[in-house]
Amino acid sequence: MNRAEKEAYLREYEALKKKGKPFFPYAVLKDSTMALVVAVVIIVMAIVLGAEQGPKVDPTTTTYVPRPEWYFFFLFELLRVLKPPWLTPMATVGIPTIAMVLLLLLPFYDRNPERRPERRPIATTAGILTIIAMAYLTYLGATAGSPTEIDLEVAAEHEAGKEVVAQEGCLACHKLGENGNDGPGVELTEIGGRIPRNAIVRSLEVGPGIMPSYAGLPPQKQEALTAFLASLN
Repeated sequence: MNRAEKEAYLREYEALKKKGKPFFPYAVLKDSTMALVVAVVIIVMAIVLGAEQGPKVDPTTTTYVPRPEWYFFFLFELLRVLKPPWLTPMATVGIPTIAMVLLLLLPFYDRNPERRPERRPIATTAGILTIIAMAYLTYLGATAGSPTEIDLEVAAEHEAGKEVVAQEGCLACHKLGENGNDGPGVELTEIGGRIPRNAIVRSLEVGPGIMPSYAGLPPQKQEALTAFLASLN
């Protein structure tokens, strides 16, 4: 856009601006009316339909699978992609903050006065890429399995044992591959190569230290759990 076109655009903009209505009170009144309508609809639905009540919270459970609200699914999936613990601050703080700052600075590094999207490639591309990235990560986060799942390739006969480890909350205290926590329990990634099978059985029955005893598990689960841990070498 050359100087003459810019001046013509500004003159046209000023003329159209004088023909319009001020933001206050016209736009404020419309927004307030719509907000009131939405609030009334929500109140009526809450009174008529009621609020859904789920089961009572059990603070002693070890099988509860925490999941974020839907608007944090994109960040939830980002944490699943960046698995190493030292990358967690980058996933939770660094990347979202950098992306937000770049979007806030968009009007400053893209000074094009055009309003048509096809004539503003930088702003249009940035907006489209942001929407696609957040939508894709939100979809993956919404359809992802339990965060307690173990991303470890094992033989088919040990899949049942791997599932028991995930269900019984073992990852809260133990590290297994890229999953779980670094303590207070020992790392289980190669536990089968460090201690014999009978020692694993004894540990599961007794529960050394603060580890709970798994002697109360059904025999099938105990056998599957023992076989899985003994196969990790």
